[in-house]
Amino acid sequence: MNDNDKRPGQDGNGGGGGNPWMKSLLIWVGILLALALFVTLFDGKTATPAGNTIAYSTFLDKVDEGTVKDVNIGRELISGTLSNGEKFRAYPIQDPSLVQKLRDKNVTIAAKPEEATSVWLLLLYQAMPFLLFLGIAFFVLKQMQKNTGGGAMGFGKSRARMLTQKEGKVTFDDVAGIDEARAELTEIVDFLKDPTKFARLGGKIPKGALLVGSPGTGKTLLARAIAGEAGVPFFTISGSDFVEMFVGVGASRVRDMFEQAKKSAPCIVFIDEIDAVGRHRGAGLGNGNDEREQTLNQLLVEMDGFEANEGIIIVAATNRPDVLDPALLRPGRFDRQVVVPRPDIEGRIKILEVHMKKIPLAPDVDARTIARGTPGFSGADLANLVNEAALMAARKSKRLVAMAEFEEAKDKVMMGAERRSMVMTEDEKRMTAYHEAGHAIVSIHEPASDPIHKATIIPRGRALGMVMRLPERDSYSYHRDKMYANLSVAMGGRIAEELIFGYDKVSSGASGDIQYATGLARDMVTKWGMSDKVGPVEYAQPEGESFLGYSSSQPVRMSNATAQLIDDEIKSIVEGGLHRAKQVLTDHIDQLHLLAGALLEYETLSGDEIKKLIAGEDLGRPEPGAKTSSVPAVGTSIPKTRRPSGPFGEARPLGA
Repeated sequence: MNDNDKRPGQDGNGGGGGNPWMKSLLIWVGILLALALFVTLFDGKTATPAGNTIAYSTFLDKVDEGTVKDVNIGRELISGTLSNGEKFRAYPIQDPSLVQKLRDKNVTIAAKPEEATSVWLLLLYQAMPFLLFLGIAFFVLKQMQKNTGGGAMGFGKSRARMLTQKEGKVTFDDVAGIDEARAELTEIVDFLKDPTKFARLGGKIPKGALLVGSPGTGKTLLARAIAGEAGVPFFTISGSDFVEMFVGVGASRVRDMFEQAKKSAPCIVFIDEIDAVGRHRGAGLGNGNDEREQTLNQLLVEMDGFEANEGIIIVAATNRPDVLDPALLRPGRFDRQVVVPRPDIEGRIKILEVHMKKIPLAPDVDARTIARGTPGFSGADLANLVNEAALMAARKSKRLVAMAEFEEAKDKVMMGAERRSMVMTEDEKRMTAYHEAGHAIVSIHEPASDPIHKATIIPRGRALGMVMRLPERDSYSYHRDKMYANLSVAMGGRIAEELIFGYDKVSSGASGDIQYATGLARDMVTKWGMSDKVGPVEYAQPEGESFLGYSSSQPVRMSNATAQLIDDEIKSIVEGGLHRAKQVLTDHIDQLHLLAGALLEYETLSGDEIKKLIAGEDLGRPEPGAKTSSVPAVGTSIPKTRRPSGPFGEARPLGA
């Protein structure tokens, strides 16, 4: 969109022309000048001669003594000079003989003439406080109009603003990794550019497109790309801008927004986070919110009512499509629902290449390697990863961002920042090392488990240590054997503590593992029908809109016997993983000691290094020196020690 596309009165500064900063400055200068004039006038009116104030009787005594040199007699004050040069002043009283006394003592007499006060000056004196108050009130009202979209008289005006692309223009070339969503919206842009191409076959321009996806997947970026590609006026507004505490204001803003859009048709109106205003009607206590529902009703009428709004395309974005009102989703309002998913590996490569263009890269940086190690990352996550790598390289005063910085940034994003300042005792380190080694050994001997990416006993985030697993490829569904493998890996840390330190020394570090295993087992029983006793029946509670404990979805009804059976099956599945992990670690106790000792020695091991260690190969690392003294000999038993005293346990295995 160029400058000629803007409506009259819009200059990119919020409308009205001029510089708002200069306007505010001129108003304040005017107020200060008015104050200065006010003070000057009253200061001149009340100015008094210099000198000490003396009593009238003292003044008469000095006249009798002949020490008064000259006097100036005014209506309200007598001032003068003594023979020694000292100034004085006194307040007069009715004394007809004063002039004669002064003449007898040869005192020079002067009189202050009466000032003829102008009528206009008197009016100014009287009106100055009122004018000053009026100016301040006008200034405050002007600011309110800026902040509320028109002030008290413009409370129902739309807050939609026309988006200009003078700088930072975004096009579809900047949108990568979501090709299907981009193709859907590219067709809308083509429709706007050449409507006759589709009209020849009787096609009608879509009235709306709803972008649905998780946070950070690129919904708003797609909308900005539409604005950059369409070449038509593009209005943007947030769903929360319609909602106010006064009933009817939101509906008024919807009407005003469409009135503005009609004047600029064909155009695009983008509503971000539409779930703020488009939630299901009648949900919540008291059958909903009158203001929000009236706003939604007006939006429904404007999008597809009796009055046609030809040439206006509504593009909306949300990450909560489940709470939207069904009337908003039907064809004729939102004709297209475009899903913006998390990118696959090829999409992640393209997204990384887009963001890597902005930073200087070392020759060893490989976007495919980074993309393979970041499954489940959204576009915003990948942008943050590239930015973190650039910041780390800058801290090290490097000129190029190398692969080492990307690996370090990936660990920080996925596992949290290292907490090397956290002091752990040797007993706590041993407990953590065996806990993480238990996860890793079980993972190695579970064929269906994802391969290990890294194991560390360096505290990161809220965890004292961590074993991170990454899938070899993107997965869109999980199989039963992998779920059982994940349960065994989750229980590996707790079993390792029990085998090495004893039953009474098992720590609370497995709390996250137990929570993960219980949730997975519950889903297996109640959602996915993976329990032979319960059968392929769904008993999971529906995830509906809730407000203060009220849910719009009906809860699942089940008998007490069924609920007891579900609990028994969940416990049985979790305990099955526990027994499976115990069998693996008992059979490979030497590998457990070996890996725990290496973690105590090196603190962090990669997946390949763990494989070499288990295979008896050399890791190719230099000896860390002093740290080797605390490493137990391979195969030796470890004395029972206190459990870690940290407030947080080890994190559950990632990638599960």
